[in-house]
Amino acid sequence: MKSKWWQGGLFYLLVLIAVLALAFSFLPTTQKPKDVDFYTFVEEAKSGQIDTIQQEGSTLIGLKEGQKKLKVAFVGSSKELMDTLKEEGVPLGEGGVKLSVKSGGFDWGGLLASFIPLLLFGALLFFLFRSARGANAQAFNFARSRARLASGNKPSVTFADVAGVDEAKAELQEVVEFLKAPQRFLALGARIPRGILLVGPPGCGKTLIAKAVAGEAGVPFFSISGSEFVEMFVGVGASRVRDLFDQAKRNAPCIVFIDEIDAVGRHRGAGLGGGHDEREQTLNQILVEMDGFDSSTNVIVLAATNRPDILDPALLRPGRFDRHVVIDQPDLNGRRAILRVHAKGKPLAKDADLDIIAKQTPGFSGADLANLINEAAILAARRDLKEIGLKELEDAIDRVIAGPEKKGRIISPKEREIIAYHETGHALAAKMLPNADPVHKISIVARGMMGGWTRFLPTEDRHLWTYSQFKDRLVVTLAGRAAEEIVFGELSTGAQNDLEQATSLARKMVTEYGMSPKLGPRTFGKREELVFLGREIHEQRNYSEKVAELIDEEVHSLITEAYETAKKILAGNRDRLRLVAEQLLAKETLEETEFEALLGKPLPSEREKETVPAPGP
Repeated sequence: MKSKWWQGGLFYLLVLIAVLALAFSFLPTTQKPKDVDFYTFVEEAKSGQIDTIQQEGSTLIGLKEGQKKLKVAFVGSSKELMDTLKEEGVPLGEGGVKLSVKSGGFDWGGLLASFIPLLLFGALLFFLFRSARGANAQAFNFARSRARLASGNKPSVTFADVAGVDEAKAELQEVVEFLKAPQRFLALGARIPRGILLVGPPGCGKTLIAKAVAGEAGVPFFSISGSEFVEMFVGVGASRVRDLFDQAKRNAPCIVFIDEIDAVGRHRGAGLGGGHDEREQTLNQILVEMDGFDSSTNVIVLAATNRPDILDPALLRPGRFDRHVVIDQPDLNGRRAILRVHAKGKPLAKDADLDIIAKQTPGFSGADLANLINEAAILAARRDLKEIGLKELEDAIDRVIAGPEKKGRIISPKEREIIAYHETGHALAAKMLPNADPVHKISIVARGMMGGWTRFLPTEDRHLWTYSQFKDRLVVTLAGRAAEEIVFGELSTGAQNDLEQATSLARKMVTEYGMSPKLGPRTFGKREELVFLGREIHEQRNYSEKVAELIDEEVHSLITEAYETAKKILAGNRDRLRLVAEQLLAKETLEETEFEALLGKPLPSEREKETVPAPGP
């Protein structure tokens, strides 16, 4: 908690200075007397320059109207002083110089004047030592765990806020029930898993479901990121791990959640030069704390990662992370449930059917769906609407997939025509092939880096792909380039991304999926990676140069065959290609129903073909 302004040491130092300044203002201002010889002192007394002579021990002070003017040394008693002054002719008594003897009292003003510098110096030393002690305390706190503690009494997220991962919720519900009623499990000799690893791609809800476990269990919940353990100083990570588990043991039963554990849990022995580094020391401490000699603690560790392949095997063995819960991308029912969760509290129009949106979003993660609903709400507010309609939801899908519209981008009529025929080529080829996905929308409105795009809508969630589906997908991917060649007689750079996708897919069919008749059911190339870097860096060739040539030939054969098929389809449907492209140029966007209606129209007659020339050669 941030300290208040009046609790700092600087405030007290300023107060001390103010008090001393006030004390000095009340001290009498005195002038230091001038040292003279006895003859001068007597002459000044005769001439009336001093009206009082004050004897202070062995010193005579000459005063004029209360102010000290002269000072001279004199050894003798008061009677001897009086006799000496009379002999020198100094008038004494009334009308002359007065004599007074000051006893040896305590000079408080002088003491305060000499003590004030010492007081200021002492105060300065005090604040310096206090600052050094604070820095020393911070140095010791540097090695303490930075885990955030949630009491669990006021859960902000529960299982009701998590949808689309019913199997994972069932797995973690056992943890919640064990923490609430452990006797039911202990009576049967069951042992709750010491650690649970949540595995899944980014955005699928690993952190969210961990928060829900904390909300449901009602026990202390420590959360920390894997990157918060390791610092530049040696030993800090291991010290923070020890402090984290010490806090957890004092609050047992409790849950410890480590997000992105791959930051510290990577395979050991992968440091630069193969040596020991700070990250490995931190991992060793985690291994000991989770299943060392002291294994009787009632602390459950949850961890999340999207790279389980690079984690150390010792971290994944039973006794540490004994249970792995896979949280994958949601299916159709999961997407529908997630959309309903995020649509709570938002005004939806009657036509905003979330089932339709769930069908249109295959491959979307939970984070993508949450972003979709939010983007739809922003679009509705921008359009001054009171409710979120189906139009806003579908536009939000396009925005999430391809980026915002760029209607202000200046495109020449020629380029616009090329883009229209390119996108129509994709759509028409997909319509004519039996294993291609249905066309949902065609657009030549620029989005993100794309000048236009065609969105396909799979009829079902796919987990397996067949050879026929891959071949038709290659044809659809290359159909845009084929349409440009057929209509305009030349090629453009608009098909660059299509060529990359087609080449990558064809190479995977040959080298990974065993779909080459010549090479047979084999995989080629072994991917190697440095777990220290956490990424694949190259592919090891476990085949000869002759096989490499065969791979290139097979990839080339697949792409060439698909391209020729696309040209054949489009050349045989050139009138439909022109009809759809012209409507696309006029409307900029064609929905599925409009596309189907255009294909169902009768083609122009031969006379119309003569009067309406087709664009391009």
